[in-house]
This record gives sequence, C-alpha cells and structure tokens, in this order.
Amino acid sequence: MLKAGVLGAGHLGKIHLRLLNQSDKYELAGFYDPNQKNAQKVSKEFGYKSFASVDELIDAVDVVDIVTPTLSHFECAKKALEKGKHIFIEKPIANTVEEAEEIIALAEQYGVKGQVGHVERFNPAFTAVKDKISNPMFIETHRLAEFNPRGTDVPVVLDLMIHDIDIILSLVQSPVKHINASGVSVISNSPDIANARIEFENGCVANLTASRISLKNMRKSRFFQKDAYISVDFLEKQVEVVKMKDAPKKFDEFALILQNAEGLKKQIYFENPKILANNAILDELETFASAITEHTTPIVTLTQGKEALKVAMQIIASF
Repeated sequence: MLKAGVLGAGHLGKIHLRLLNQSDKYELAGFYDPNQKNAQKVSKEFGYKSFASVDELIDAVDVVDIVTPTLSHFECAKKALEKGKHIFIEKPIANTVEEAEEIIALAEQYGVKGQVGHVERFNPAFTAVKDKISNPMFIETHRLAEFNPRGTDVPVVLDLMIHDIDIILSLVQSPVKHINASGVSVISNSPDIANARIEFENGCVANLTASRISLKNMRKSRFFQKDAYISVDFLEKQVEVVKMKDAPKKFDEFALILQNAEGLKKQIYFENPKILANNAILDELETFASAITEHTTPIVTLTQGKEALKVAMQIIASF
C-alpha cells in the first residue's frame, strides 16, 4: 500500500483526501494547506493529519497529490520529485510549458512516475465509447458552466476548455497544424468565453467552445468519422452512437435507409454501449497507484499533460 499525502485542502483537495482515505491502494498520511485556519478546520472536521510544512509532508509519503492553485504546481512538483516521490498533479500540469518540461525532466532524472488529473478521461460515458472513436475528422465540443468565482484566476481555456483539449489530443493521432481562436472577458480579468478551431495535419478539424458565465451547465462532445457519429455527454454520462453500413439488397421495412445522389444506399443503425457507473476521481488516483506498483505507464502521462497545456497556451496566444 502506497503512502499518500495531499498538498492543498480546498474544495477539490478535500475530495481527494476523502477518496484517498477510502481507497484500498493508498494509506493517507495527511495533508498540508498554507491557510492555517482552513487546515485546522479540515483536520478537526475529518480527522486528517495536518502537516506543518510542504517538506514535512513530502518526507512522510511515497506519493504526493498536488491539488494546489496552478501557480504553485511547479514548485510543489519540483520539491517532491527531487526527493524521489511520485506525483499526481491536478490539471493544468503547470503554469507554463517550460515549467511542464522541467517537471518531465525531473521525473525522468529521479526515476519516478507522474500523472496529470485530466479526469474526463475516466468519465464513464467517454470510457464506454472511446474505443469506437477511430480517426475522427470533425469534432465539436461545448463546455459551459454557471459562474463560480473559483477558477477565475486563469482564462477559461485553462479552467474548462483544457479538459476537451486533452480528450481530443488523446484521440487524434496527428500533430496540430493551425489554431484560430477568440476570447472575451465579461466578468473576470481573463477571458470567460472562448472559441477555438484546431486544424490537424491529417485533416481533422476540432471546434471547441467554453464558457464559465452560462445560464446552464453543459459538457458535450460530438465526433464525426467515416460511417459513424458519436456523441458524448460528460455531464449526464450518456452516449449516442449512430453508425452506417452498406444497405443489404433486401432489408426490413422498418430499417432506416438513406440514399445519396449517386444512388448508394446506407443503412443507419444505433448502438447502446453499456455505461458503468464509477467515481472518476477515485479511478484516476487508483490507476496511478497501479501504474506505480505494476511499473506501467500512467493513463494520463506528464507529457500528455504538457501537450494539452501547450495547445491551450497557443489558443490563448491567438486571442
């Protein structure tokens, strides 16, 4: 069993603490939070040990779970890696691509593993259909959220859109060719609404929209590929898979048949993949533990976290 400690006991940090505490793969050592008032409150309410410093916590564990504001990700990761500790680090991996590259170099230098918290990779709706998404050529994503002051210290691209950037990069096995984007600041000092068009070298185009001042929440992605349309609702955890195949010469009167201008007939049919309920955050933490103990590659590597950040930064730069 791996000893784990959490840096940061805010909203998400408390969720990580609870899940690590109930996991069979970890022994929770405790947490560190620089806000002493909050640290005392969390320790008193939940009974978790509060460490006096970052270094004291790092020395006591095998795995450091970094759930601090993005600005401090690099410093926390650097301290943990230099002491030979594995790191789980919330998205985005760092504040800059250069910081992310140094984190990767340190992990290699000290022979430890790292995983980035791109939690949508573990969403049950996505895991139910990801193997059916093959060479998509057009992708459309909408990630809309009601306003919440938490997270507005960074542009909406790093706050919300980066989830969809990571999902797209995990599916499109082609380098980015060109990015066009626009962003608008409405209530924050950084953009609250953003739209980006990413063109890949293989011809795939992805159109991403993110907003954190919406009147309703939405997290939907649509994937179009040859002979198939796949829709993933990350919020409602639902999927829609519509496929086409050449229509048989004789078909049922209730079959859905389309005929194009050339006379080619296609039969439309639907698939209903089974969606297995899960706790995505627990899954990402436990698969990381398995990667450490079984000496395998984490599902979301530090390099993949860096690539998502790199594209996010290119989007922000093109505003």
